[in-house]
Amino acid sequence: MSTTFHAAHAHLPTGVTADVRIAVEDGRITAVGEGIPAAEGDHRLPGIVLPGLANAHSHAFHRALRGRTHGGGGTFWTWRETMYAVAARLDPDRYLALARATYAEMALAGITAVGEFHYLHHGPGGKRYMDPNVMGKALVEAAAEAGIRLTLLDTCYLAGGLDGAGHTELEGTQLRFGDGDAQTWALRVEDLRDHTDGGPEHVRVGAAIHSVRAVPRDQLSTVASWARTATPTPDRTPLLTPDRTPLPSANSRTEGVSGREVAGRRGPAGRPVHVHLSEQPAENDACLAAHGLTPTGLLEAEGVLGPDLSAVHATHLTERDVALLGQHRSTACFCPTTERDLADGIGPGRALRDAGARLSLGSDQHAVVDLLEEARALEMHERLASLERGRFAPADLLAAATAHESIGWPDAGRIEVGARADLVAVRDDTVRTAGCDPAQVVLAASAADVDTVVTDGRVVVQDGRHRLGDVGRLLAGAIHPLLSD
Repeated sequence: MSTTFHAAHAHLPTGVTADVRIAVEDGRITAVGEGIPAAEGDHRLPGIVLPGLANAHSHAFHRALRGRTHGGGGTFWTWRETMYAVAARLDPDRYLALARATYAEMALAGITAVGEFHYLHHGPGGKRYMDPNVMGKALVEAAAEAGIRLTLLDTCYLAGGLDGAGHTELEGTQLRFGDGDAQTWALRVEDLRDHTDGGPEHVRVGAAIHSVRAVPRDQLSTVASWARTATPTPDRTPLLTPDRTPLPSANSRTEGVSGREVAGRRGPAGRPVHVHLSEQPAENDACLAAHGLTPTGLLEAEGVLGPDLSAVHATHLTERDVALLGQHRSTACFCPTTERDLADGIGPGRALRDAGARLSLGSDQHAVVDLLEEARALEMHERLASLERGRFAPADLLAAATAHESIGWPDAGRIEVGARADLVAVRDDTVRTAGCDPAQVVLAASAADVDTVVTDGRVVVQDGRHRLGDVGRLLAGAIHPLLSD
């Protein structure tokens, strides 16, 4: 398939350029012409064209909580109990319906790829489904129908909490999240396939450590090792222990084989690794009491930090934590609308950038689905904290909103030859954007101004409408049954 798009203004790697003609074939950009008027047959994109946006941190099922967690104030911890109540009601079909609608809402906002931090793995009480990855596969199907790419960050979640005495057991709804230990988690995840090894073209499989609260110290390196070691065996031959005994399938527990051995034989190379990090002061206090280290220090000690790591939230960091993340060229994923909704605090975005860390953005619990707002908030929160303007240039904010490499899509996020053809047309004639400098549109526009969205060369949103139709109706249809049970 070949198409030619025309933009009156487009954000190119060299800056904002007028009259840009973009040729696309088989989902890739094959030519970018500057200063070329629109021609007959071009698909004309209105307003200002940006690269597709990357939502680097999502919990799709949290969308059901929007507008329902504010009565009586509360804390992050009381909000978490409400979240568990929604998680308890989900099954694969309901998960599919809610994720499909949530991902369609993301597409309407200009998001072309999402990193889904997926820990709702099993059935009630932790009982495995016949297919132990059926919940993850529901997310894969949801993203395909919504027309966005998915990075399935399959999340290791093994403990119910952490205090000075150590980790507590999973209980209640948390039982649905656990795999027993990291090696069993790794065996289950190895049954998932993505576009690099014969799986769906719109999927990348990655790994996540839920947090140092939920993954004991001796399990942390297993998760990171799985993501960083050799490519998978293409013929799917059985894994063998050192004595040549076949390892059990993902439906059973593994005895007598270390996580490092499992990871060393099958972990697909180059997978992104994500972790919730220092979102709450209580997490830091518990980690210091248990290990004598901050969460960042613990990850450093266990070899988890690296350029493939995204530290989600990274809110309550010491100067040493900031330096460590910078030295490792890790990514800090900020979710400003969630961090202020939950009263988490303002993270040290500028300090991390100055130390050498990279930045990405996520909508997390989806109190708002608007990556332009997340980008703007990155700067505005810095202004509040520092009493200075211009902490990040508009181009810096757009780079954070298009950090596809942090979720395993290094060939996306730029309008240039060879890149994935992800294009977002933002109208420049609305009450929010009329008269704005095209180079500063990220500081003026919102998701409501997105007109057209192209993902891998396919038009998913046109004239502000998603190809699935009324997304509000889809959301209502998915959410109301969860709340009426």
